[in-house]
Amino acid sequence: SPDHSAAPERAPRIYTRTGDSGFSSTFTGERRPKGDRIFEALGATDELSSAIGLAGEFSSEKGHTFVDQLHKVQCMLQDVGSNLATPLSSAREAHRKRTSFSEKPVLELEQWIDNYSEQLPPLRAFILPSGGRSSAALHFSRAVCRRAERCVVPLVQAGEADPNVAKYLNRLSDYLFVLARYAAMKEGKEEKIYIKPEP
Repeated sequence: SPDHSAAPERAPRIYTRTGDSGFSSTFTGERRPKGDRIFEALGATDELSSAIGLAGEFSSEKGHTFVDQLHKVQCMLQDVGSNLATPLSSAREAHRKRTSFSEKPVLELEQWIDNYSEQLPPLRAFILPSGGRSSAALHFSRAVCRRAERCVVPLVQAGEADPNVAKYLNRLSDYLFVLARYAAMKEGKEEKIYIKPEP
């Protein structure tokens, strides 16, 4: 008969209480206020991954083949976060090696952008976020991406984060825009355009 005498293993608690005083730790072990711009950038990147996750779910329901790319982007955003959480001013060489961010993912995004752009009708008007749920969610992701980029640029300019991280987010917003248009086209949904209201 099974031994029930052993105490059941307790799952680790999700809360640590270490941030209750308004401070949090970087990967380098530095304690910084939660309002520090590093945590602003990390939060925006996390929000971006969540927005892309939602767009991916909508797109998956429609059978879009680009969902695997969105999953790869979410994985890259984890690496973006690792780089941001390792401020270069306090990083040892081992930290830098483990969390460096190369140009390769940037070039991959450029290939994806070119591929989808070639299949799209030319832009003739200002497009509003629309074109079905997949497309609208991708447009929303693009807007969150722009904010993440705005949070990251000052860190790059201060020499705290890798310039390729800012480049990646810049290309990612272009990719999400093109993908939103592609999703609308594939689903046969109409993209709403800006019409100047009557005075």
